[in-house]
Amino acid sequence: MRHHGPGSARAVLAALAAARPAAVLIEGPPEGDALLPLAADPRMRPPVALLAHAVDDPGRASFWPMAAFSPEWVAIRWALDHDVPVRFIDLPAAYSLALKEPEPGAGSEETAGARAGEEVTPVVDPIRVLAETAGYDDPERWWEDVVEHRSPGGAGGGSDAGDALAPFVALAEAMEALREAYGDGGQPRDAVREAYMRIQLRTACKEFGNDVAVVCGAWHVPALAARTTLAADRALLKGLPKVRTDLTWVPWTHRRLARHSGYGAGIDSPGWYGHLFDVADRPIERWMTKVAGLLREEDRFVSTAHVIEAVRLAETLAALRGRPLAGLGETTDAVRAVMCEGSDVPLALVRDRLIVGETLGEVPDTAPAVPLQRDLTRSQRTLRLKPEASERELDLDLRKETDAARSRLLHRLRLLDVGWGDPVAGRGSTGTFRESWRLSWQPELHVRVAEAGVWGTTVVTAATAKAESGAVVATALADVTALAEHCLLAGLPDALPVVMKALADRAALDADVGHLADALPALARSLRYGDVRSTDTAALAEVAAGLAERICVGLPPACTGLDADGAEALRRQVEAVHGAIGLLLAGTAPAEGLRERWDAVLHKLAARGTVAGIIRGRATRLLLDEGRLAEDEAARLMGLALSPGTLPADAAAWIEGFVGGASGGGMLLVHDERLLGLVDAWLTGVPAEMFTDVLPLLRRTFSAYEPGVRRSLGELVRRGPVPEGARRDDVGRVPGGFGPGLDRARADAVEPVLRLLIGRRSEPEEAAG
Repeated sequence: MRHHGPGSARAVLAALAAARPAAVLIEGPPEGDALLPLAADPRMRPPVALLAHAVDDPGRASFWPMAAFSPEWVAIRWALDHDVPVRFIDLPAAYSLALKEPEPGAGSEETAGARAGEEVTPVVDPIRVLAETAGYDDPERWWEDVVEHRSPGGAGGGSDAGDALAPFVALAEAMEALREAYGDGGQPRDAVREAYMRIQLRTACKEFGNDVAVVCGAWHVPALAARTTLAADRALLKGLPKVRTDLTWVPWTHRRLARHSGYGAGIDSPGWYGHLFDVADRPIERWMTKVAGLLREEDRFVSTAHVIEAVRLAETLAALRGRPLAGLGETTDAVRAVMCEGSDVPLALVRDRLIVGETLGEVPDTAPAVPLQRDLTRSQRTLRLKPEASERELDLDLRKETDAARSRLLHRLRLLDVGWGDPVAGRGSTGTFRESWRLSWQPELHVRVAEAGVWGTTVVTAATAKAESGAVVATALADVTALAEHCLLAGLPDALPVVMKALADRAALDADVGHLADALPALARSLRYGDVRSTDTAALAEVAAGLAERICVGLPPACTGLDADGAEALRRQVEAVHGAIGLLLAGTAPAEGLRERWDAVLHKLAARGTVAGIIRGRATRLLLDEGRLAEDEAARLMGLALSPGTLPADAAAWIEGFVGGASGGGMLLVHDERLLGLVDAWLTGVPAEMFTDVLPLLRRTFSAYEPGVRRSLGELVRRGPVPEGARRDDVGRVPGGFGPGLDRARADAVEPVLRLLIGRRSEPEEAAG
């Protein structure tokens, strides 16, 4: 059989029901035998996977995924339901894990297993060879027609044992021919696996007789039927490396079963296959109904007539293409034409939500788990944070106890490299009492939890231990300050003393202004978050004040003699320090005189000709925005920077620093025509031979502006400067998009719509009550 497919699963069920074997042997790690009874637990809902990891190296891990329509899963359930002994017979995980190097997010091979995140690429694709032999150009379409679309009442679905086993006999013969032609198919390790499976098969036959069913990939059948000696098979296993392993069941997802996820035994359409396996009759009609429901949820108009027409079109396409049943290709073409009006945009939603699907399995609490996983599960339930495979956003109000606890949990997991959630910019508020997260639980996070288990048995103790260890081994000051920030966000007071000692030691020894500038923003944020979380941050404030003082002293000399890359890096650091000092000044006890000292530093950077142009321009802009520099003085500095004696490249760098990026510089030029005139006069005076040198800088600067800002600037430049002493309204020259005065008639026409949008009634309506 194939590892995942509704037709394969139904055929296995029919064959087992007809043959009634004395024992069932399944391709999988024998260490998982003790976990097989859990498959009968009603709380176990596929897709699930066996997870095996090395005890001493949890990152060395493998998965054996199973869906409801996986033949292995239905065989396990049949055996448990009928009290038939069931065992795994593949190479033990103790060997398979020892034979491969650990990789982040790794799984195993094929499904005995296919490595999650690694595609197994044999020299020969047996399904493709058989499809081409049958005259098909698409191996998936051939497999669907021959196997997956088999009805339970057809061949493979009858009660006669011979009929039920017929498809397996045919596939075994085909695979025998392929193995004779292609050998191991480019997978030499299969010889070791198949030797172990033959040993297990012999053992089972001695115990139960020859009335034994083996459920495995079709590729292995010829090797299992081959006549070999026990001694020869044992010789292949002699000397294999071995590691201690732990196994458990973990939830899996349909998305991780998909081939595009990198899963070697993956399929293109797990959601579609799940539908074919679940429905008893009329699969196309029921599928089209699902699609219609999804599109209606997205506010697309889809009627019953659309569903009927889509079903007819799918069946017609199947008949034209000579297929026994409309497959995924026919249904997708019909959905595109009838329900999506030929557009692939809504069809992409159907592919994502239904064809692949977002189903996340469930595992009962009785399944083995590392202590850290159990503590995490308890926390998730207490905080009502259910792990979900689909991506969702979570907004938190840190003034609420439950939301604050959720925030701490998510930050602790990030510290442990368990990436369940990522912070995102909040949609509603930018205040410190708000946090927004994007959550998505993926199966490989169970491996991350197992790896993090070396730090402790609970989330808080593990995060504390890792933070303390990180502080001790950190060499860069910025790393320690970032760690202090993480500790405050994660609520780890026991780790702070160790982190603060490391921070004080590194800060005292580090004289590099760049390192200090990198470290200060995280400290400032930590003080801000500490206030929100009622954390004592006196020690942090003392270190932050010391760093700020040293930056004020060392920054001006560090901004001279820089190349373009160095100047850009230091410009970013100046911006970050400026924001950090703003946070420090907004605190409860800002350092005395810090504002004046920082302003003096910016004035030095803005006026000193030896400072790189991009830094001078940015310093000027920061002072102007803070109201610490008069507009006349800003114009004077711009005039100096753009004077004829300045090299064009230096002048362009100054402009980039002053009005570049997302700093609102475009609107500044729109509203201050004096500054715009200076830029315009300089630009028109750049010699032709030098213009191409400054063009990249200018393009980078102005391309960051919004289209409306660029259009307004273009209109202003096209119309020319306003005569001295006149207002723009006096000469009828106005920025693009604005009229010379208020058009009351047009404004009155808009007013009713605005009132509807903001929920306000008109004055006559309010007077009428």
